[in-house]
Amino acid sequence: MTEGAPTPPANSSAGSPTGWRRAQTEVSLPEVHSSILVPHTLGFWRKMLAFSGPGFLVAVGYMDPGNWATDLAGGSQFGYTLLSVILLSNLMAILLQALCARLGIVTGRDLAQACHDHYSPPVSFVLWILCEVAICACDLAEVIGSAIALNLLFGLPMIWGVCITALDVLVVLYLQNKGFRYIEALVITLILTIGGCFFAEILFSQPDVIAVLGGLVPTLEIIQRPEMLYIAIGILGATVMPHNLYLHSSIVQTRKYERTASGKAEAIKFATIDSTVALMFALFINGAILVVSAATFYGRGQEVAEIQDAYKLLSPMLGVPVASTLFALALLASGQNSTLTGTLAGQIVMEGFLRIRLRPWLRRLITRLIAIVPAVIVTALYGEHGTATLLVLSQVILSLQLSFAVVPLVVFTSSPAKMGDFVNPAWIKVLAWSTAALIVSLNVKYLSDYFGITVWLVNLVG
Repeated sequence: MTEGAPTPPANSSAGSPTGWRRAQTEVSLPEVHSSILVPHTLGFWRKMLAFSGPGFLVAVGYMDPGNWATDLAGGSQFGYTLLSVILLSNLMAILLQALCARLGIVTGRDLAQACHDHYSPPVSFVLWILCEVAICACDLAEVIGSAIALNLLFGLPMIWGVCITALDVLVVLYLQNKGFRYIEALVITLILTIGGCFFAEILFSQPDVIAVLGGLVPTLEIIQRPEMLYIAIGILGATVMPHNLYLHSSIVQTRKYERTASGKAEAIKFATIDSTVALMFALFINGAILVVSAATFYGRGQEVAEIQDAYKLLSPMLGVPVASTLFALALLASGQNSTLTGTLAGQIVMEGFLRIRLRPWLRRLITRLIAIVPAVIVTALYGEHGTATLLVLSQVILSLQLSFAVVPLVVFTSSPAKMGDFVNPAWIKVLAWSTAALIVSLNVKYLSDYFGITVWLVNLVG
């Protein structure tokens, strides 16, 4: 493929919906687009295996260090009560990721390309800037998480840990040249590592099973107690990541299937199964972090403010020497997993919004630097102290951008002109708009609370 030459969209056909203001000129992630063949002769289970993978790349964003910070705080302060918030957030994530898969498969556009082809250039540019800010904020949490893990495991200074995480751009470049399946295999291996570590942590902490089940039931106490609501909205902001919406709508197109109505319908079905199963893994891990925190710290009246505090306290409190090591190992796997997929998301966003065609290594290096430079600066300024504050700040920024990704997604997938026969049915439209409205309102509340507390503290100090 010649660099700089537009690539004709593989999903276009004479009968495709034409509700876009601008024509599609190139495919998403061209170097891996339609690179994984899915023969139509395969049986159900083998076909499901062929479609499996993208959902797990998306799921890692739902278990990144930003989630750890909010889950640890929620469990140590309020026990198992906020498990219901994790469950609700995960159900919303399953719906939104299913819509992303539908958009990518039906239109042949990722969410960034869809925004570029629908909105005016000024609006599209603003959406791109907001998305880049969100990716920087997300990467801040992931890089700091990895750096903390390297510091805890090997005593490596934080600033060096941040720089080491930048090398993942080379890993992505190498694995993508080998084949997209290699990236998926690495991500799934790291997810299994995280899951295995926290399964062991649950066994060590011996939580109250009845209390855990009770925590899955929503309670009015969450709304009535401002401090609990603040953490609950933080969990929501840390769970539904905006860059995952762009990522998923792109990587579902790595599969090569029949571009017919029946072929697209089948691809939507298997992609939805894939993302749902993967997000159930994310639900287990997020729930496990909160459960371990509640079982270990809440009963002893020990609030956890920093991830490092949890590491230092786990082994002494549980009486299991390996508990803290497993915790740090899972954190390292989580941070590295998230930065891998964040690098891909950065590439997708830049190409989709700006339609810039660069050589693959240069494109990834630019998108990686956009995200890594702020992390290096803040880590150099704050060092090992105040990381919890930085993680919370990253979630505030993510919350601010989330609505600007969710609303276009729901608009596009609910448009008959864009989706044709694959437009969202009425019941999904109701769920999707209800989810969008809930996310918008809760995040507005989150931001108002955050800045209200900040102003209060400034006035108090003054």
